[in-house]
Amino acid sequence: MIPFIVVIPARFQSTRLPGKPLLEVAGQSMIERVYRCAQKSQAERIIVATDDQRIAETVTGFGGDVVMTSPNHASGTDRIHEVATQLQLADDAIVVNVQGDEPLIPASVIDQVAENIGLHPKVAAATLSEPIQSSNELNNPNSVKVVVDHQGYALYFSRAPIPFDRNGEGINQILLPQRHIGLYAYRVSLLNQFVVWPQAALEQVEKLEQLRILANGQSIHVGQAVASVPAGIDTPEDLQRIREQLSL
Repeated sequence: MIPFIVVIPARFQSTRLPGKPLLEVAGQSMIERVYRCAQKSQAERIIVATDDQRIAETVTGFGGDVVMTSPNHASGTDRIHEVATQLQLADDAIVVNVQGDEPLIPASVIDQVAENIGLHPKVAAATLSEPIQSSNELNNPNSVKVVVDHQGYALYFSRAPIPFDRNGEGINQILLPQRHIGLYAYRVSLLNQFVVWPQAALEQVEKLEQLRILANGQSIHVGQAVASVPAGIDTPEDLQRIREQLSL
């Protein structure tokens, strides 16, 4: 297994769920649940990157590792870059970005995305997807879709239904629409470039920062997830759903 570290960006401010990392999920804070999932992976180190002292104290309170970062970052990727800079990571070091609002993420997919970037030395980043099975999910703008080429490299990410079934004849099973799973493995060299690139026009329209990578001519490998990854928590309804699932 290629060496890698996990960084979990966590900020207190959230429009729909303020203080999201500290919300209680079946007896633990959300950030602790995500951290415990990551601990089951083969990561050499797991770090929570935050700009909020309340989150930092919670993480250290359960024995976790935390790095304080600037409050001025526009994205989680910028925050991860600061961690890589503070730790003086080499350009070829691999960092896996685990979202701080996915308290049920399987450790197997964390290992998978790290292994995939190691197997594809020419790509700047790696991520995962899984088939979409319902029209509701396909048409939900909060469910990001991805299409790939024959080598598994991303062609495009969108909040719109892609590919579009123009004739309404049903899409071949091989081309089942894919939900993008927001889990990334980066080489530090890519992070160093990402933070100096201006936002891409497509990124601004779709509000998807991975499009900045594609717009700058870099490749993203997209693997089929080896385990199902429940959607993250973005709304009070999502939070209630996860709470109910964990109470069963």
